[in-house]
Amino acid sequence: MIDISVNFAGIKAPNPFWLASAPPTNSGYQIMKAFDAGWGGAVWKTLGLPTINVSSRYGSINYRDTRMAGFSNIELISDRPLEDNLREMQEVKKYYPNHAVIASLMVDTRQEWETIIKEVQDAGADGIELNFGCPHGMCERGMGSAVGQEPEVLKTIVGWVMAAAKIPVITKLSPNISHITDPGLAAVQGGTNAISLINTVKSIVGIDLDTFAPYPIVDGSGTNGGYCGPAVKPIALHMLKELAQHRQINKVPICGIGGIETWRDVVEFILLGATSVQVCTAVMHYGFGIVREMEAGLKGFMEQRSFDTIYDFAGRALPKVTEWKNLNLKYSVKANIDREKCIGCQLCYIACDDGAHQAIKLSENSEDRIPSVIEDNCVGCNLCSLVCPVENCISMQRKDDKSEHLTWDMLTQKNEIPNTFNDERAGGKGHHVPSVEEAWNKRENI
Repeated sequence: MIDISVNFAGIKAPNPFWLASAPPTNSGYQIMKAFDAGWGGAVWKTLGLPTINVSSRYGSINYRDTRMAGFSNIELISDRPLEDNLREMQEVKKYYPNHAVIASLMVDTRQEWETIIKEVQDAGADGIELNFGCPHGMCERGMGSAVGQEPEVLKTIVGWVMAAAKIPVITKLSPNISHITDPGLAAVQGGTNAISLINTVKSIVGIDLDTFAPYPIVDGSGTNGGYCGPAVKPIALHMLKELAQHRQINKVPICGIGGIETWRDVVEFILLGATSVQVCTAVMHYGFGIVREMEAGLKGFMEQRSFDTIYDFAGRALPKVTEWKNLNLKYSVKANIDREKCIGCQLCYIACDDGAHQAIKLSENSEDRIPSVIEDNCVGCNLCSLVCPVENCISMQRKDDKSEHLTWDMLTQKNEIPNTFNDERAGGKGHHVPSVEEAWNKRENI
């Protein structure tokens, strides 16, 4: 029987779907509504000294027909009085004792940390999340990403918290750093019970071409915000992988955050080592009801592959993630165009001729719009299949006989890598490239 319940660093929840600390967790009303919809946990909007927010607060990247493919905010931590949040937190735990309620905290001094930790513990919080990621507003006050970008400071504060906390502590990391393993390791050395990542990416999403102010505009001006939504998922997956492959960091559980919108996203994060996930932007876009699709999809995936719990497949993708130097240079795939599915848009030809390796040609018959692959020129880059608007019209077919395995690392060890500018061993030696004269003649014929 499929069981999707989790025990994350001692925090128990009926499922791994948690709301991230953000506007959807601003009140007990919202969190109770989310739990009724099917969410297993919620990280309360960050508590600290109440802030004063601006208007407006949000900006987005809309890509073609997709609204909010990327989302930016300049909203700060909770602007509600602490006593209101604590009272509602206690009430939520009374009605939903089996759901995870986690208090996100951001304060300054050690005394403030000790005081607020005691208050959220008394309110019944199941865990604490340390917000070391906010890249705007709070970092200007020496908190948020100002801490997340300084591993030694982070380690010190985690140590303060661990000395005072009687419930599990999760350290939330900022992606605005070159090596995510530095703050990750600092958190573990400080004694954290778990890690969550990523927080938002410092960004400017656009400029108003009439006023020249960055979005979102506040009385004619703007500032950098925190970028999130589907667009940051690849960054989040990479940073999750970095922590999950680190021998010291992966001793603590990791909660995945960043661009999660569907059950497939959830599965991908778990495959890279997360054992719970947090969602924000997708809820702000579509509402709490999206969790139903997540749960149904996750259970369907698990049933299809005979996984009983998420721990049966957590981290299964990690052995498949290696360094470039270990990839097989003898592996060879070539593009193949299915003439029955092709609609003759010729996007593959344009992309390959202008952006890749001139391995696709058009028919000499003007009435035949179906392109064909010049297999000798095809390097298997995969660009044509990515731009093709028809599912499975262009496939990449394996051509090597699987008998050879050769990597850059192996060549390096044998001292057989190219070491001169015109080395005969260069990978592109002998590849067909149209001449400059051909380009000129095409220009003349336009």
